[in-house]
Amino acid sequence: MNKNNKLQTIGVIGLGIMGGMMAEALCAAGYEVVGYDPVTAARARLKKAGGRPLASSTAVAAVADVVITSLATASALDDVVAKIAVAKRSKTQAPLVLVETSTLTIADKERAQLALALAGAQTLDCPISGNAMRMKAGDWTIFASGPPSVLKRVRPLLNVFTSSVDYVGAYGNGTKMKLIANLLVGIYNVATAECLTFARKMKLDPQHVWDMFAGSPVIGNGVFKLRGKLMLKQKYLPATMKVEVFQKDMQVIGDMAKSLDCPLPLLNTCAPLYTTAMALGLAQHDTASVCEVLGRMAGLAGGRRT
Repeated sequence: MNKNNKLQTIGVIGLGIMGGMMAEALCAAGYEVVGYDPVTAARARLKKAGGRPLASSTAVAAVADVVITSLATASALDDVVAKIAVAKRSKTQAPLVLVETSTLTIADKERAQLALALAGAQTLDCPISGNAMRMKAGDWTIFASGPPSVLKRVRPLLNVFTSSVDYVGAYGNGTKMKLIANLLVGIYNVATAECLTFARKMKLDPQHVWDMFAGSPVIGNGVFKLRGKLMLKQKYLPATMKVEVFQKDMQVIGDMAKSLDCPLPLLNTCAPLYTTAMALGLAQHDTASVCEVLGRMAGLAGGRRT
């Protein structure tokens, strides 16, 4: 245990790609980490990393100073919040802080905040832009929103993941920022796939195209660098972002835009390609696999789909 950490015990609920990576990083930084995930293998990974898997979300909330949630669905968040709310905590413990990092709707986040406030807990809305590979490079951005005093309390542990912890204002603004980030990622990903497919059809070496453009300060970007590499190899497992999960994220963006009467023509053009990837059996593959969709449309031979 890191004796310099005022927050001695950190809970992580949802030990998938993102949550599992955060738990491992906190263990490596010297925090005592407890966690829960319904998947046995996820709990085993936490134990191997030096953390302590517990039997339920309630058990995690009973002992942790701060709980980080990384969940795939609104129903999962509702279930976790209900179980946190009934946790029996010592009277000597400070109020529990929940750092909610999932990509869900504003309504989902507000419902969680209200339920936890009634239970005496404090909540921050802190979605993350980035994936597991980008955290290793220190390239995550955390869009932190909620009470500044609560963020001050947990900022040191968020800095374990990245130095880019940006305070974006009132609770819920973090989710709004993440929707913008995911909008851009969804479009950039398809644009990258389209460029490399075009290069292949023109019988250019796609590796040479990637070498020329990925690092360009004018037309290159992180999506081109990361997902372009996967497209070159036509290798999409293990996924850094699953097509199935990103489908949910795009639905959240679309619903928000619809509620505001805000047109998103580029997103609406890209969305069917992700849906087609699902139909081709690529739901668990990386979103870079939209390149396979475009390749088939262009009459190119399919990739290995691994």
